[in-house]
Amino acid sequence: MKPIVQISLDLTDIDEALETAALAMRAGVDWLEAGTPLILAEGLHGVRKLREAFPGIPIVADLKTMDGGYLEAEMMAKAGATHVVVMARAHAETIKCVVQAGKDFGVEVMGDNMVCESMVDGAKFLEDLGCDYIIHHIGYDERRGIAASGKRMPSPLDQLREVIAAVNIPVQAVGGLSLEQAIQCPQYGAPLVVLGAPLTIDADSFKTASGDLEGSLRIICEAIHNQTTILPKRN
Repeated sequence: MKPIVQISLDLTDIDEALETAALAMRAGVDWLEAGTPLILAEGLHGVRKLREAFPGIPIVADLKTMDGGYLEAEMMAKAGATHVVVMARAHAETIKCVVQAGKDFGVEVMGDNMVCESMVDGAKFLEDLGCDYIIHHIGYDERRGIAASGKRMPSPLDQLREVIAAVNIPVQAVGGLSLEQAIQCPQYGAPLVVLGAPLTIDADSFKTASGDLEGSLRIICEAIHNQTTILPKRN
């Protein structure tokens, strides 16, 4: 699988999200993500506006679904999302419902292993239940809280190769990666590269980062697209 660049629109204003998405597309980004803050602020209307503005572009709705899986996935699919996110810590029946809705409404399902006791087992669990992708995710609060206590901040890179080797579906790594680490993800075997806070979004204020974002994104996209995904040996 060739590397894909996804930008996470972790913003709370739809106009700013649309503006950021437009410059991201000009820079070479492949997928747009309606981040959780945007969905909380704008809901289905935000996804619809992204779809209207960017027909034909994959849109990930980062719902982080924990219950009511079928309805949530159906609503986002009808609003224009092509991918929805369900959590591994949800009940198995919820994950099954999201997967079924994906089949019924033509959307793909991304399973997120955040806060699983075993990240590897969480990824396997999601694959076994029919998810199309794995999001290997260290949460925002988790990272910051651990760092504030004086301990080393965990990174999705810590177990990324293990997760990739354990499943047979594409994996993306999310959570506190530096720009250099994000660009290196295909070398770990993770072809879906997410750019978001704090690379392109100010994580503390949920606003677009300062500086020449479009120019920076263009360089980043070229660096990622010019790579070949290197898959580790499967278990």
